[in-house]
Amino acid sequence: MKFHKALVATVIGLSVAQLSFAQTQITFKSAKTSSSYYQMAVEIAQAVKKDTNSDVIVTVEESQGSVQNVMESAFRGANYVFTTPPALVSLAQNGKAMFKNRSNPKFNDIRALFPIPSLAMHFVVSEKSGINNFSDMAGKEILLGKGTFGANEGAKYIKLFGLEGKIDFAKVELSNAVPALKNGQIDGFVTSGSFPAPNVIEASAGTKIKILSLSDEQIAQSKRTKLTIPAGTYTGQETDITTTSLPVVVYTSTAMDDATAYTLTKAFWEQKQKMGDDSPWWKGVSTKMLSNITGKIHPGAAKYYREMGVSLSDSQL
Repeated sequence: MKFHKALVATVIGLSVAQLSFAQTQITFKSAKTSSSYYQMAVEIAQAVKKDTNSDVIVTVEESQGSVQNVMESAFRGANYVFTTPPALVSLAQNGKAMFKNRSNPKFNDIRALFPIPSLAMHFVVSEKSGINNFSDMAGKEILLGKGTFGANEGAKYIKLFGLEGKIDFAKVELSNAVPALKNGQIDGFVTSGSFPAPNVIEASAGTKIKILSLSDEQIAQSKRTKLTIPAGTYTGQETDITTTSLPVVVYTSTAMDDATAYTLTKAFWEQKQKMGDDSPWWKGVSTKMLSNITGKIHPGAAKYYREMGVSLSDSQL
């Protein structure tokens, strides 16, 4: 009897060990826990777990930003994935800007998996401000914020479009933008984020607003990617909004095996519709956004795209 119990215990122990060994563990370096991109990473982790019946488990790690994510790619293991704009990958691989004197040959091993919602620029103004285009912002009180991508990008556009020195910048924190707009303290604010952006939803729900569109010429001046926010995204928005965006992509490296990269990519696209039902920002993601990936795509992910009938450029393979 003792021998039988010992044998059963051994068999159970082996089975548990085999199951544990079969489970793939992924580390997902995302963003600050307060950001929408951290929430997106959590949603992707849940989607992968569901699609693979828990065969692949994704653990989300907080990050201080995309530069940190790229830097860590040179030192983390094979199952490390992270988010960053494609432009930063290019800078890292060429040792430019914030990666000057911090280059690493392993940056050349970075490979893309799939796109996620882009950072879309929103120039939000109250209807009563009378602002209908960028030139109308002259002499108005605009909240730009500081230290964020949206603030830096907004300041760049103000200079590009001849408004430098013509706008009164509100001394209000961006977190207070919505109440400041509602009480007339400011005429508008600039923000960036995946659409629909929570603070813009809040602003449109409580007061009549307009979100400015950029012309093709202005978009060309910005040297950013054109993006359309469909009509009806925000309360009272009856027409499409044309703006600029900074694409964001989920990356790994060549250290990840093809099967794992294939499984992650497949899980994302097969669960995307369900994710979109729960969080509207996923509805704006499509395979057309693969064209925003300027570097190479992981062979495992590329295999899935071929099965989907999606064409990739020679430079991506």
